[in-house]
Amino acid sequence: MTSDHSSGNRDTTRKTVTQAAGEFVRSQAFFDLLAARVARRTESQAPGNGAAAHAYLAEEVAPELAALGFATTIHDNPESAEHPLLIAARIEDPDLPTVLLYGHGDVQFAHDSQWSEGLDPWVLTRDGDRLYGRGSADNKGQHTVNSLALKTVLETLGGEVGDGDGGDGDGGSAVSDVEAGTLGYNVKILMETAEEAGSLGLKAFAAAHTAELDADLFLASDGPRIAAEYPTLFLGSRGALGFTLVVHDRDGDHHSGNWGGKLRNSATVLAAAINALVDGNGVIRIPALRPDDPPASVLEAVAKPPEVVEIGSPEIDPDWGEPGLTSAEKVFAFNVIEVLALDAGNPAQVVNAIPGKAEAHMQLRYVVGTDVDDFEDKVRAHLESQGIHGVDVVVGHCMPATRLDPNARVVAAAAASIKQTTGLEAAIEPNLGGTIPNDVFAEVLGLPTVWVPHSYPGCNQHAPDEHALTSILEQGAEIMAGMFWDMRQNPDGWFTSKSTRTEAGERSTDPAPGDVR
Repeated sequence: MTSDHSSGNRDTTRKTVTQAAGEFVRSQAFFDLLAARVARRTESQAPGNGAAAHAYLAEEVAPELAALGFATTIHDNPESAEHPLLIAARIEDPDLPTVLLYGHGDVQFAHDSQWSEGLDPWVLTRDGDRLYGRGSADNKGQHTVNSLALKTVLETLGGEVGDGDGGDGDGGSAVSDVEAGTLGYNVKILMETAEEAGSLGLKAFAAAHTAELDADLFLASDGPRIAAEYPTLFLGSRGALGFTLVVHDRDGDHHSGNWGGKLRNSATVLAAAINALVDGNGVIRIPALRPDDPPASVLEAVAKPPEVVEIGSPEIDPDWGEPGLTSAEKVFAFNVIEVLALDAGNPAQVVNAIPGKAEAHMQLRYVVGTDVDDFEDKVRAHLESQGIHGVDVVVGHCMPATRLDPNARVVAAAAASIKQTTGLEAAIEPNLGGTIPNDVFAEVLGLPTVWVPHSYPGCNQHAPDEHALTSILEQGAEIMAGMFWDMRQNPDGWFTSKSTRTEAGERSTDPAPGDVR
């Protein structure tokens, strides 16, 4: 196909390419492709699964990308022999802007025996709109849709594709000639196989391969939309910091009648410590862990999407959490301290004894504007100021909070692209309520980050009966094809120059790295 010059022809071709991407998702060829990928047992938390992870990259991902002119290389993970990574690059001209795509080929434990009758986590099964199978939603279905959308655009443009490298890890050829029918920008792809294991080694790998991963924009798909019917953009994630409060007054328990009133009760002290951090209504009481007021652009973005209640979701407790905030603001623009587990005495066999030790496993989910440096000292000092002594604070895994300013130019371009493709306004969330390794891309690589999820809250990711919705994958393919097309037509709207990146994004303080998700 020759390149289009009139706006009418461009619109026609754009519509053609987006429709073609969606139609392919409805085809048997797409079902067979995703079925083959779901069948690969890439449980990243299972020991000895390195061969399956490498095979997924070498036999599923690399050949697909090589056929599109990507040079692909499979790399060892710097922190794990069982979790390789793949970098692929399609370079039309080093002077052109570059988009970095991302996906993960690993899945959570399948929990085979817990799936509904007639369903097998390793066999893709269609039931109406649903495609059941481990990884169908998280993340095999999503990254497959994105690569197929790119393929559809390239085929429509008639751009050259090279032989590439089939995934032997030695690299391969890239696109050598820049012609009118090519994208007009470069594409790089990073695929990992340890996301479900906390993205083990990803940060160190990115830091060691900054040149190979250098780009102007990060674009990826993972996680859910706010609801099935609302195309969504999210621009970062809340941080997550796990910590344990430990009160250990003595070894062993002592009779509550003989010693009650004379010995410190570790469980009572622990309860007071928890209450000093978060009260009985879920309100954070330690000033150091309350975030700065979010920018107006964040509050405006959070206020726009409608409140959505998915079927099967728990009923919201309106009086829980920070007073004066909407449910969306509590999740996307504020912090929360959660008690995840408690340990004191033996609830299964209660005895009349004062516990000598008590523990609370807790978590802080936090947004940009929260300083978690010296976390232990901040919490300990607050407890002491409240007259609570003898509480050890043990910090576990931590992942930083990140978000791109919703007013960033690329966000407007992405939202406009979704509107043109679907006719719908995109829900824009400054960050997920949960946590993903976005700091690797926003902070280590210094990129504006835009996520376009192709799943929905009821997909059962990580749980039995995980499924994707064909309707969302179809629309997702159309959305991504439209975006890849629009990057070519309007590069200035999509690619922020490196010299002005810091004006568009926001960055959290830099706590110790970890893998809480």
